Amino acid sequence: DYVTKPFRLDEVKLIVDRAIEVSKIKKENVRLKRELKKRYEFHGLIGSSPEMQDVYSLIEKIADTDSTILITGDSGTGKELAAKITHYNSSRSERNFVPLNCAAIPKDLLESELFGHERGAFTGAVTTRIGRFELANNGTLFLDEIGELDPSLQVKLLRVLQEREFERIGSTKTIKVDVRIIAATNKDLERHTKEGRFRADLFYRLNVIPIHLPPLKGRQEDIPLLVEHFLKKHSKSKKRPQPKITDRIMDVFMNYQWPGNVRELENLIERLTILNPGETVDITDLPKRFHGIVPAKKVSASKANPSEELSVSPEGVDLNGVIDDIERKLIVQALQLSKGVKSKAASLLGLNRTTLVEKMKKKGIEVASKN
Repeated sequence: DYVTKPFRLDEVKLIVDRAIEVSKIKKENVRLKRELKKRYEFHGLIGSSPEMQDVYSLIEKIADTDSTILITGDSGTGKELAAKITHYNSSRSERNFVPLNCAAIPKDLLESELFGHERGAFTGAVTTRIGRFELANNGTLFLDEIGELDPSLQVKLLRVLQEREFERIGSTKTIKVDVRIIAATNKDLERHTKEGRFRADLFYRLNVIPIHLPPLKGRQEDIPLLVEHFLKKHSKSKKRPQPKITDRIMDVFMNYQWPGNVRELENLIERLTILNPGETVDITDLPKRFHGIVPAKKVSASKANPSEELSVSPEGVDLNGVIDDIERKLIVQALQLSKGVKSKAASLLGLNRTTLVEKMKKKGIEVASKN
């Protein structure tokens, strides 16, 4: 802003006030972006399992590149969170992260959402609309449920990926964009391409760097960490004392299959925080689907081999050798009961998967490969 001579004092005051307000808004915007970036730094991720550590390592390697990413995994595994972490750890972190769920918008409106439209382009287009690609320029566009994209739009998306340009609906003006694409799906897109339900050329364009997020049931050792994280999160946001999770309830959590994955677990902890603040959680406080779950029984050392009674002979006993032998038998027994699934065997033994694997290596225990 500027003033011309002769100027009035009230005009100067108005311009100064406006400049101060703009400065405040800019500072607040910078602060919010810093907070948002901090929220998605790697140390804030939850999961110590080897499966998740592999995911974190991969994201760290590819975050600061412009390569297209395809994130796969069941619903509730955290695909959008992984996309945000990638964005906020990249050189584009100061720019927009623009999400779009391809399954949530009718296909006749989705083209306008992606590319925008000009006024009068179709009935109801009373104003010009900027699409998600323009909003994400110099930033990241996250296309969730990409497997639901209509074939006609698959062609147009492929062109943008190849040429980095498009036209709004109702316009002949070509718009250039610099956008990183991160797509996500809970479908088997490779199978869909073979069945003709998804364009193979688009699949290969999207699948430059694939990231697969494992289901929660396959990384049970992460459940206690997630429970603790969500208890703190919702206790703070709801301003209520944390409910107390007993070992028995944690065993139930460890033996539940979690079809809704991490999202289902977080929703449950939020519910318990609201309904049972500060209380010790009982099985009756959980939804009925948890009531039939029997926690895995821990095998005691004295029952490792019922045909043998442990005793100390007059000649003495090699205590370390006996303990090592019992531990070996229990590990083998747990692996047999879990059909070789290490995460389940670790749960039966009250260990995390990493510790079990270390003990197996030390004792030379191997799981027979499945043919």
